[in-house]
Amino acid sequence: MIRDLSMPIYEVMSTLRAVRRLKTDPIPDAVLNRILQAAAWAPSGGNTQPWRIVTVRDSAIRRRVGELYRPQWQAYGAQARQNLAQLTGDARAKQERMLDACDYLGEHMGDAPVLLVFCFNPDLMAITDADLGRPSVVGGGSVYPAVQNAMLACVNEGVGCTLTTLLCFAEDALRSLLEIPQGWYTCAVMPLGYPVLGGHGPISRRPVEKLCYADTFGSRLDLDAISAST
Repeated sequence: MIRDLSMPIYEVMSTLRAVRRLKTDPIPDAVLNRILQAAAWAPSGGNTQPWRIVTVRDSAIRRRVGELYRPQWQAYGAQARQNLAQLTGDARAKQERMLDACDYLGEHMGDAPVLLVFCFNPDLMAITDADLGRPSVVGGGSVYPAVQNAMLACVNEGVGCTLTTLLCFAEDALRSLLEIPQGWYTCAVMPLGYPVLGGHGPISRRPVEKLCYADTFGSRLDLDAISAST
């Protein structure tokens, strides 16, 4: 299914749901090209675009990527299921549904008709927080907007997708498989495919009042007052 390509941007953002059950039907070249173009429009520090996408459609390579992903998810998923014991009621049921979908992807990653492997080169980035004595995140700001743009385009195209990062645990094997050169590393693998079930739709997120503050961290942001003044 190809959706109307004029979806309002707020509708696109508010329906970007992780879609992990994907059909094996091919994605038309024109659709894939628009998704890749959306990624290319993303901003990056200094407009250097220090990222590349390996677009994997070869069935043998996809199968091998899936084989690399499966044990990573099995290990991660086993720990996640242990944490279910802390949940009850609707919260537990919701988490179980998500893990079931993750299990499906764990077994079928290589069956997705397209895998987008996002690569980055840190030598091309101005990583201003590299020496702050905490985990560095600034470099990702020049890469993950491209990931987000591609995902938003998928919503508009009716293509299912989800952001995965577990293959970073198998980066050496993945780099070898895809012949990624020295100096380039991986940061995300995004399986694409038409949804088996409902696909993208309404999402559940914390309200703005819980995430955004006024002037200082923790100070309540009065959204009603802002609305009244505009």
